[in-house]
This record gives sequence, structure tokens and C-alpha cells, in this order.
Amino acid sequence: MNRILEGVRVLELGQVLAGPFAGAIFADLGAEVVKVERARVGDDARHMGPAFHEGAALNFHIFNRGKNSIVIDLKSPAGLAELERLAQDTDILVHNLRPGVTEQLGIDGASMCARHSRLIYCAISAFGHLGPMSGQPGYEPLVQAFSGMSSTNGGPDDPPMRSAASLCDQGTGMWAVIGALALLERRHRTGKGGIVQTSLLETALAWNAQKADAHVNEGRMPARHRSGHPGFVPYESFDTADDPILICCGNDRLFAKLSKELNRQDWVTDSRFSTNRDRLTHKTELFAQLEPVLKQQPRAHWLTRFEQAGVPCAPVNTIPQALAHPQTQALGMAQPIPGEGFTLTALPLSIDHERPSLRRTGPRLGEHNIQYGLAEPQGESDE
Repeated sequence: MNRILEGVRVLELGQVLAGPFAGAIFADLGAEVVKVERARVGDDARHMGPAFHEGAALNFHIFNRGKNSIVIDLKSPAGLAELERLAQDTDILVHNLRPGVTEQLGIDGASMCARHSRLIYCAISAFGHLGPMSGQPGYEPLVQAFSGMSSTNGGPDDPPMRSAASLCDQGTGMWAVIGALALLERRHRTGKGGIVQTSLLETALAWNAQKADAHVNEGRMPARHRSGHPGFVPYESFDTADDPILICCGNDRLFAKLSKELNRQDWVTDSRFSTNRDRLTHKTELFAQLEPVLKQQPRAHWLTRFEQAGVPCAPVNTIPQALAHPQTQALGMAQPIPGEGFTLTALPLSIDHERPSLRRTGPRLGEHNIQYGLAEPQGESDE
């Protein structure tokens, strides 16, 4: 497909996840992404797990596919001079370096944009660029705990738990890309770049806004529902005779269809269950009747009946089951890396009916130094 961002150069000073994920999005969309790494060790993600391909862990390749790697010593005057040279022809710079590092090196957003007026500078931090904790580093589980997100996961009797996916890291990478593309459009009109600032904490607060806004505006603390929903009943997973199924009745019409398929039309006229608000109040009583019925038949039986009747439902799949499903297969998100013998998950969007393709694997450390007029890296990699 057409490389949407062809001709755009991105400098990425990224470690592990949030910054590299932003860079991976840019690379998949066709930008030239130059990953600036430390000598010998490079991005810590290269070592996050056993060696998978060319000495680097799988995690590294997932978030660094399609990039060019250069090694620069940013602690040396010569290294900083090389960064400045590269920045002259750079459209977007993304970093998630520890707070204070860019100021110490003189490559913070204000300084870089003053020297390179067209540069779009994206700074990713853990707790944000303002406030008493702006200087603190942080990781995904720490931010999920601090933001209140962990307190809302799981069921009422469960301990606080983090989301299995790195929602804050990857979400922050997405916000950085969105902000950068917005400034890229503005630059077309004004000729000026600008600074994007985002953080894991801001992302966590945004993801949790539905629950936080309910507390602020209505004084409600969020109930914990595991797979359930605070506003609809029934709207969660249930055990069947074999495997779990998730049922979503988002209105009374759908609940009536469910009741019919379960041969419990009496629920529709029962004053405890006839409306969604009634069911919210009497959820325990409804489930005491609903759960035994669902356990009488295997999941496949209920899926067939509910789908034919128009009751929203889905199997609670394992990862292998989800990947093997014809719908997942049809979307083609698992893409082979050309010539490498393994596949990675592509971007979750299509442009002009085509998904951006994955061009190549993650780079070897310093693989592209010569291409960018830099000395070949010295010393052995620790990979």
C-alpha cells in the first residue's frame, strides 16, 4: 500500500515500550524511524526475555519492527553534536527518557524547538510534565496502581489488580502519535513545529474517566464487576456446562429475547426484572435463576441459539482460540515479517481498505550508523 508517512523522519530516543510503541506506529505507517540507542546494551527491551531473533528478545522486535538503529553517546559533546545534525532533517522527535535527562543534556523540548523551529517534539513521561511528581520515573503497574485503575479491576472480593495489557504504556504512545500528527498538520499551515507532552498517568486517568467522572459528578464509587457492567444487567460472563460465555443485554428488548431463548418469559413480567433499572436493583435474585439455566447446556448450544435470536454474546476465548477464529483470520492482523520466518501483530487499522504492512524486523544494535554518517559502533553488544 502507499506509505502514508513516506518522507517523514522520526528520531526515537525510546526505551522498552511507550516511546518505542509510538515509533513502531510511525514506522508501520511508512515514516523513516531512526532509533537512537546506547552503545553495547541498546534499548533495555533487547534483553527483556530470552534471545528470540538475532540476539534480541521478542519484546524488542514487537515494538521496534521497521526501524533503523544508530548508536550515539548522548553524554558526550560529539554525540550531542551528531544528534543536532540529525535533528536538522528530522520532522518528529519522540522520547521517553527519565525526567530531567533531556534538560541536563540540553535536548529538552524548548531548547530543541528553539534551535529547530520545524521540529515536532514529543515528550513522554510517567507522571506528567507538571506537578510535584513530574520528576519521578514510573512503570505500567505503578501508574495503574497510583491512578486508581487497579482498584477498579476484578470483582468485589478480589484484591486490586493490574490490567494484563500495558494499557498506559501503549496508550501513551498512541497519544504521542496523535499529538504529533496534529502538529504536523499545523506545520503545513504555519511552518512551525511544537511540543507534545503526554504521560502514563494522564492516559490512565483518561481510560478511567467513566468511573472517575461518575465519582466527581454523582458521588458514586465504582463497583467492581469482573466482566460485568455497572449500567446493564445481564452484561457479563457466565459458566455453561463446559466453557464460559459472555452475554450483553444492553436494553430491555434484548433481555426479552434472552428470556425467550431460556424459556423464562416470566422474567419479562416480573416486577424485579422487567426493566434494566429493576434488574440492577435485583441482580442477585436474577442471577440466582439465570446461572443454573445456562449450566444445563454447553456453550456451543447457547451460542447457536442466542446468535440466531439476536442476543449479543461471545465465547470467552483463550488466546489460541481467538487467533484461530475465522473472524480473526479474516482481518489479517498477524503478518509475517518478510524473510524472517515469524509473524507479528500489525496495526489495528486499514487505510483505503488495506492494512499497513510490516516491512522488516527490529534492527541490530547500531546497524544503520554508517547509513547516517556515524562511526561504526565499537565494542561487543551485550545481547
